[in-house]
Amino acid sequence: MFKNKKWLILTFQIMILVFIVSIAGNLGLIQTAEAQPYWASLPPYNLLWPLWSPPLSPATGPIDPLTGLPTPVPIISELSNNTVLPVQPGIAWDPTNFPKGPIWLVYNIPPSYGGGLTFFDELYGFNPWPPPYLLDSAGVPAPIYLPLGYSTLLPTKLKHFGVTIDTANLTYAYLYGLTPPQFQTLLTPAELWGIPYLTATAIALGLI
Repeated sequence: MFKNKKWLILTFQIMILVFIVSIAGNLGLIQTAEAQPYWASLPPYNLLWPLWSPPLSPATGPIDPLTGLPTPVPIISELSNNTVLPVQPGIAWDPTNFPKGPIWLVYNIPPSYGGGLTFFDELYGFNPWPPPYLLDSAGVPAPIYLPLGYSTLLPTKLKHFGVTIDTANLTYAYLYGLTPPQFQTLLTPAELWGIPYLTATAIALGLI
């Protein structure tokens, strides 16, 4: 009986140890997921650009020592009215009103219509870039002050935003007379979200 009691105590101690190790491992995974950069700040307004979207931020940067893979880098170095987007639409986010800060889809205006950038807002439709509050009274860029840890803010919930992208693409095509081949070059919701590249944590949290 004494021997059985010793085995019971030993088994119980092992179970506690396994439980503690398991909890510690899960906490480490959560912390790693939370530390992953999802956004990059772009001058001149400090708006955020998605690092989790392969067409907008391909993995072409320095090798990440943890994964051994190239890090995602924005396809543009700034987001001013003179920026030429290699692909469109782009995604820009002002996180200062997190989590409801405005997210915009950014497009180039065709040269025949004057050039520059335009952006689609869910409430106000298309307008010239940038939004007025990003300029001071002299028309000079007024960068926003980013919150601490801005790069690791999780991707915005995307369940309803796919419809917004489709609406913006169709409206852009109508406004600027895109032909079907030109329209087909616009990025779709699935391409923009880069679903295979999102972490399991983001998927589990219902962000897609």
